[in-house]
Amino acid sequence: MTTNHRFLHRAASERPYFSADGETYLAETQLRHLRKDLPLRVLSEEQFASWQNHGYVVVPEAISPDAAKLLLEFAWEFQGLDPQRPDTWYPERVFRSDLDRDLFVYGFVEAYHHQLMWDSRQSRRVYDAFVDVWDCEELWVTLDRLNLNPPNVGNRSRSFIEPTDEGFDIELHWDVDTTASVPPQRVQGIIALTDTEADHGGFQCSPELFRRFEEWKVAQPVGRDPIRPGTDRAEFPVIRPRLKAGDLLIFNGMLAHGVAPNTSADGVRAVQYLSMMPALEEHEELRRSRVESWRTLGTPEWNATLLGDAVRHESLRYGTAELDDLGRRLLGLTPWHGPERTR
Repeated sequence: MTTNHRFLHRAASERPYFSADGETYLAETQLRHLRKDLPLRVLSEEQFASWQNHGYVVVPEAISPDAAKLLLEFAWEFQGLDPQRPDTWYPERVFRSDLDRDLFVYGFVEAYHHQLMWDSRQSRRVYDAFVDVWDCEELWVTLDRLNLNPPNVGNRSRSFIEPTDEGFDIELHWDVDTTASVPPQRVQGIIALTDTEADHGGFQCSPELFRRFEEWKVAQPVGRDPIRPGTDRAEFPVIRPRLKAGDLLIFNGMLAHGVAPNTSADGVRAVQYLSMMPALEEHEELRRSRVESWRTLGTPEWNATLLGDAVRHESLRYGTAELDDLGRRLLGLTPWHGPERTR
């Protein structure tokens, strides 16, 4: 990862984070070894210790179950699917690319700026949880989407996605290069919009591999796959944390994780992808891009997998979301210190 000193961010705790893209960060201290300066706001001491040892933590009712229900209803409506009619869940589509097809199979919902999504982002409990894991108050929120994954059959079958022997694997992967001499820091999160059910698929991970990573890696051959573990699941079990609608799960990019297929007859798994990272206010190009995306409901440009809806783009459906004081700071419209910007 290329580091540019202009993008240095120094938090209130005087702990520096470096990033060139707002996704992956270099830090003097790995998050799993971080010693907090700020008091915990949401997590208990036990939860914080578990986060550092196992690579993830669940925050109960980060948003209300009613708010989660409204987001779930929006995900159905945005895609023109009827939750009571499974025959509508598999519309015939002409895909723009292989990536477009893969995202459809995985259940991605190409909306980014609806008011309900921003309500989650500017939830104080959600924000405080990310302050706890980063030990940093000055954060930006990711401009990410929703997921609604019905049973993986028909034109949503994973068989349409050609398997590979190395690299990304939806079942289990890392989000950072784990062979790097200084592994980048990355934090991700999901808010459950449905309760976890055994056969509905969803988030799964290997916390034992995270806990024993340093021990495990020294026994691995030179040239091992940097993002696919290839571990023995008997020794390093893959688990599926149980979530209730409204719960927030935060996980470390060094936690091997993936998404299990939905093998149910008619169940649906849905989440909002939501994370926060140290703000990069000196990165003016990125900051302006974020603000413009919010203002115009444009598809965010930070990640090539964000495509925007192919049928009717969200900018044609509703207006700009209203932000409170926290939301304006989490977007980058208002700096954490200093006067508000006009653009």
